[in-house]
Amino acid sequence: MYNPTVARLTYRALLGRRRAAVLFILPGLLLLIAAAVRAFNGVDDQIAADVLGGFAIATMVPLIGVIAGTGAIGPEIDDGSIVYLLAKPVKRPTIIITKLIVAIAVTMAFSAIPTFIAGYILNGNGQQIAVAYTVAALVASIAYAALFLLLGTISRHAVVIGLVYALVWETLFGSLVPGARTLSVQQWSLALAEKIGGEGMITSDVGLPLAVVLLVGVTLLATGYAGQKLRTLTLAGEE
Repeated sequence: MYNPTVARLTYRALLGRRRAAVLFILPGLLLLIAAAVRAFNGVDDQIAADVLGGFAIATMVPLIGVIAGTGAIGPEIDDGSIVYLLAKPVKRPTIIITKLIVAIAVTMAFSAIPTFIAGYILNGNGQQIAVAYTVAALVASIAYAALFLLLGTISRHAVVIGLVYALVWETLFGSLVPGARTLSVQQWSLALAEKIGGEGMITSDVGLPLAVVLLVGVTLLATGYAGQKLRTLTLAGEE
């Protein structure tokens, strides 16, 4: 279910000069913020949790997920080059799963690693805050990559829709409307972080069992539906 050639082409598309520059901006900004906060405030567990939760998990991870998830397939569909890939003797589910693996790997690398480093800069992993938020970034990367890969498969406006979800639904509605938090990848990932971090340092509006079910379910459903849409796209092209 993994094709090295498809993976290499996807990595090349995601890590091209212009897209890679965008991917480095948010992690770089997080590290700068962490260094500045540590310099001015010293070690403070609550501030560390606020910075990692408010910027890393709420903003950086979903935005990187948008870039990696939609960029793994969206541009190929937009410019028509996906036709050449579909013409190769590669199974459609293999294409989707390979691209998903690449999108997950890129999202994790550009979100979880900087989150871990920023956590150590802020408070040296006191109260297990750095590890907790790193785990949250890792699991959120999987769900975001699957969701935004699906968006890249079904819509030419995937980036815009992804940004609306990440910035409006997750950040704005998630902070204002309690019910919306239940349908938030951010809250699902924080449920795992809550179990790892010190007591009272991290909170989530979703219980851990439900969060795990939702993370796995959304990932599987998004991946399966993306594969189905790719089959439909193939049939339309052949017709």
